[in-house]
Amino acid sequence: MHFDLTDLRLYLNILDTGNITAGAARSHLSLAAASARIRAMESSLGIDFLERGRRGVTPTPAGKALAHHARLLLQHAERMQQDLADYAQGVKGQVRLLCNTTAITEHLPELLADFLCRHPNLDIDLQEMPSLRIVHALRQGAADLGIVSDAVDTHGLDTQPFCDDPLVLIMPPDHPLANQTTPTFSDTLPHDFVGLSANSALAVYLEEQALHAGTRLSIRIRAEGFDGVMRMVARGAGLAIVPQVAIQRRGADLPFKRFALKEDWAQRKLLLCARSFDGLPGYAKALLEALRSANPEPRSVLQTGGEA
Repeated sequence: MHFDLTDLRLYLNILDTGNITAGAARSHLSLAAASARIRAMESSLGIDFLERGRRGVTPTPAGKALAHHARLLLQHAERMQQDLADYAQGVKGQVRLLCNTTAITEHLPELLADFLCRHPNLDIDLQEMPSLRIVHALRQGAADLGIVSDAVDTHGLDTQPFCDDPLVLIMPPDHPLANQTTPTFSDTLPHDFVGLSANSALAVYLEEQALHAGTRLSIRIRAEGFDGVMRMVARGAGLAIVPQVAIQRRGADLPFKRFALKEDWAQRKLLLCARSFDGLPGYAKALLEALRSANPEPRSVLQTGGEA
């Protein structure tokens, strides 16, 4: 079966006008060309779509089924054409934005919601990934924009600072490490942790740091978000490492101790990045400008050893 849109449009014009001559004229085709197209359509399946009579043509049962599908296909084709025209003008589109855990859960929800309200014709495909996978996807052209940790190699990509994202160690007040002045990440490795889900970007990042130190994190339980992690720590389930911004947002009333980690990998900054900022489509540039203007910053620096 080899029908094109011209065939389908011709067929519907013939049905609407009741004869091949008028349908051909409406389709801007000669009678001979229109007749040849209809015969080719029927021959391709070995069935008749039209019953020809003195007063014109009427559809056969197969012809009625063809008419139903032809109208749907032409409607979708018209919508596609309109959508693509809007894309070309930069006023409609979908932006694929890849982010690490902190960005997607702490910095972006309100910002992206406000952006979508201001741009009703734009959609955002938002996905969480480890920073290393994000930069790979950007280099391969599989995403428009990314927000990554500055710990990864962004060579060949356009980047711009987004915000500071330091990681903080939290623990129950009666934990064996709670009385140390500045416990290090290595000090924590013999102890049990409360972790995020295993496929979250931050969980992967922390596991990598433990492997660099020659061991694995001992995870007693995993939670889906920072709020659950902090609540479990406060009730004595174990240690955890969370972004400072998560404590600022939701940890003020929870009875745990927190310590600023001194390791370089914990002093993270988040970067906006793209294969080329100048080469982004118009709708992706609109989101880039919204992210640039937001530039969230931590509200205060945590005091080592204090209670949240």
